[in-house]
Amino acid sequence: MSAVTDVATSAEVPRSNRKALLALGALGVVFGDIGTSPLYAFQEIFDGVHDIPAVEHRVYGAASMVFWTLTLIVSIKYVLIVMRADNDGEGGIMALASLAVSKVKHRRKLIMGLGILGAALFYGDGMITPAVSVLSAVEGLELVDPGLTPWVVPIAVVILVALFMVQRHGTGKMGAAFGPVMFIWFVTIAVLGLVSLVQTPEIVAAINPMYAVSFFSGEPMLAFLALGSVVLCVTGAEALYADMGQFGRGPIRFSWFVIAVPALYLNYFGQAALVVRDPQASTNPFYLLVPSSIQLPVIILATLATVIASQAVISGAFSMTRQAIQLDYLPRLLIRHTSSSERGQIYVPAVNWMLMIAVAILVITFQDSSRLASAYGIAVTGTFVITTCLITVVALNYWKVKPIFVWPVFVVFFIIDSAFFLANLTKFADGGWFPLAVAFIVFSVLMTWRRGRSLLQAKMKTLGPPLKDFIDELNASDIVRVPGSRVYLATDLNVTPFALVQQTRLLRSAADQIVLLQFVTATVPRVDPDKRLDVHRPYPDVTQVAVHLGFMERVRAEDVMDAIAAEGVPILPNECVYVVHQVSIEPSKSAHMWMRRQYLYAFMQRVALNPSVYLRLPVDRVLGVWTVVKLTEPMPKPAKVHKESAAR
Repeated sequence: MSAVTDVATSAEVPRSNRKALLALGALGVVFGDIGTSPLYAFQEIFDGVHDIPAVEHRVYGAASMVFWTLTLIVSIKYVLIVMRADNDGEGGIMALASLAVSKVKHRRKLIMGLGILGAALFYGDGMITPAVSVLSAVEGLELVDPGLTPWVVPIAVVILVALFMVQRHGTGKMGAAFGPVMFIWFVTIAVLGLVSLVQTPEIVAAINPMYAVSFFSGEPMLAFLALGSVVLCVTGAEALYADMGQFGRGPIRFSWFVIAVPALYLNYFGQAALVVRDPQASTNPFYLLVPSSIQLPVIILATLATVIASQAVISGAFSMTRQAIQLDYLPRLLIRHTSSSERGQIYVPAVNWMLMIAVAILVITFQDSSRLASAYGIAVTGTFVITTCLITVVALNYWKVKPIFVWPVFVVFFIIDSAFFLANLTKFADGGWFPLAVAFIVFSVLMTWRRGRSLLQAKMKTLGPPLKDFIDELNASDIVRVPGSRVYLATDLNVTPFALVQQTRLLRSAADQIVLLQFVTATVPRVDPDKRLDVHRPYPDVTQVAVHLGFMERVRAEDVMDAIAAEGVPILPNECVYVVHQVSIEPSKSAHMWMRRQYLYAFMQRVALNPSVYLRLPVDRVLGVWTVVKLTEPMPKPAKVHKESAAR
């Protein structure tokens, strides 16, 4: 495993200092997204797709909605409740779904399906977040010099491409670099908001939720439409949970309550105060808070902050992709670990480049942050609803909280999340279709791989006889036994791997020691090392090894061989030959899967990382066996390995 030691997360750093550095890194990576939402969130409420006139009672109502949205959705729901559901330190909706299914016996597929849908929705809005954040910051140049307008999109694209280019250095290093910048950003927006707030202190009364209630009761349709833009103030809330494995729950909570949320409250109330004094300021309330003498430095700082903001979604996408691979919802992809001490910090090249291309296309296509903001919201609020459902299952079945306490909380958050979701549906035609389209594609890919793998594993079991029958035939035949050990990957330790059958049938030989190796993924991120291996020797020349891994873990096959040799199995780990079975899918009209999904699965099977690379097998001791498989049509049974089969 390649790893780069991070200064900010090195084990040599004293524990207290290390926690402080992680908190600073979390400020840079985790809160960049939600921390830059003041650039566009309050503006979109009044000057967005619905163009709501900024009169005083509406401004008070909007400020109240923003305050309580940040408080209820982020502070209470995600930071205090959902982040308690860390799956062995890991977060994200797939980790939450795995935790939910671990203690239930019924509707497991439905619960896991909700997790997969939530992950797909996360990817959908994850593409929009970097684009809208960076574009909104660069658009500040138009206030400095209107002649720079044609350069806004090219500059934004260049900045975003540069961000994706540096991802390979790891989130720990970038967090250490970004943390101080974001600290300056939060201090800046807090001061800007406070200066405006001092001029109109009465706006603080909007903390009273009755202002939001009054807005809804007096103008229910306008308030409902405004709700679709209010959700922009919590962009990155799901990424906050998904990035928990990168920095830990403690540092994230500390950074949120001590630095991030106080600054956000001050800035949003400052913008509201400005709009109360001058309703025309609703066209760009953030930058109009800034004195003209320091506008350019603030624009530069905002651009840096929005670049950092994109990091939360990107690193969250990396974590979620790894979870999907380990849970067998995606093909094997190259994953690089970027820290020797923080095991959650990773880099997934394929995801990085795909996100970069998608984000660049979005900026070039939409051209304007307001249009992009209109596209944001449907997918993320759908994720909010799913998260509420899953955390309820966890509270009832995993935490064993009494239903009388759980259900009222569920009802409150379900109503809030559903209201946000329905309000954002009004933006469907204005770009809201895009994240849903992306989510549909991602969900189809995830479920196609899962379905294809299920059919393939069922097919592979029909290609080999039961292990007992094969060994009996092997011992009764004239098959030559050659010195040494061969290791075969298996999906069922009681069924003979087809690679073993094929080799024995065609080469008329078998190794003295046969090892069947099965990797079993648990619903927890990591497995206790003492429970890692189950080793059985049903026959003197056959060893069955089940390797139990968490969905955040990888292991080297050579390490497994060392471990079973230490238990007395007569193998030489440094001389074992690994036999890898490669499968090529041939689509068939009679398969229990639509043809287009078969072609998609066949393509993913081809581009999946070779097992020998994924398991880091020694390249000089790997043999390959290749088979063409139709997913449902029965294949001829393998020929028996004894003398009579050879004679026939």
